[in-house]
Amino acid sequence: MIIQPMHPNPESRNGLAPLTHLGVIAVQGEEAAKFLHSQLTQDFVLVAPDQARLAAFCSPKGRMQASFVGLHWTDGQVLLVCARDLLAPTLKRLSMFVMRAKAKLRDATGEFQLLGALGSTAATLLDGEPAPWHRREVAGGVAVALHPADGQPRALLVLPVDAALPDAVASAPALSLADWQLSEVRSGVVLITQPLFEVLVPQMLNYESVGGVSFKKGCYPGQEIVARSQFRGTLKRRAYLVHAAAELAPGQEVFQASDAEQPTGTVVQAAANPVGGWDALVSVQIAAAEAGQLRAGSAAGPALQLQPLPYALLADV
Repeated sequence: MIIQPMHPNPESRNGLAPLTHLGVIAVQGEEAAKFLHSQLTQDFVLVAPDQARLAAFCSPKGRMQASFVGLHWTDGQVLLVCARDLLAPTLKRLSMFVMRAKAKLRDATGEFQLLGALGSTAATLLDGEPAPWHRREVAGGVAVALHPADGQPRALLVLPVDAALPDAVASAPALSLADWQLSEVRSGVVLITQPLFEVLVPQMLNYESVGGVSFKKGCYPGQEIVARSQFRGTLKRRAYLVHAAAELAPGQEVFQASDAEQPTGTVVQAAANPVGGWDALVSVQIAAAEAGQLRAGSAAGPALQLQPLPYALLADV
């Protein structure tokens, strides 16, 4: 059963939040885009100048090892913004595949400021409310439109580490990382963190429905599994937005009340809701979600109340 969403006043979420939980992998060289095209789930060769990408790096079995917001920087580099707790192992694994490609990878986290913009601050940076993954150059940096939360725009702002904020948002209210993470959960589109390493194929996080997978591009690690999940009807798990009275955490198992032995899914990301309780994005078996009675941690754990996703799934379009 899907209940009415429980959310704070969206108007209270306006401003900029420091995204200290994220890091940056820089890919530089004349074949940087071609290299990423061969490794990630999205197309980086044909990406337009005004577009960014959501993408995943998968194991040969199609399980996500990391996910990114990828964007072309002003000097020709491609920047991959990902969870900081997955950056070092991801950089190491990606570097193993460079071989003869004319591309170099490095941890560039210390070279950039990463800020999350919500509400009218995001709309100002983006000069409106464009579709997700629109890329716009702003004074000194780049802003990327993300999926909205509760109807309010969201954006990722990337600036050089020593750059001042663009004048248009220099006096924006300060938001906390917790504010940002709540908006991320409520947008239904999240980057995976270490507890989800090699747990999910991209469709189990709805990535094919939110711009994270291209089914027209060439080979990449895990492509066969990802394609099979899409076209042969083998996908049995999806991502759902839920609310609980108790605290939730990434990696926490999800059960059905009727089955104490076998978990049916995993909490992907969670955040405290100022109205009360916790909101989370969970990846669970479709049949279990349709049956209801989901619980966190055990079959007797806190109830998870399904809420509407803020976007349509590809299969429903």
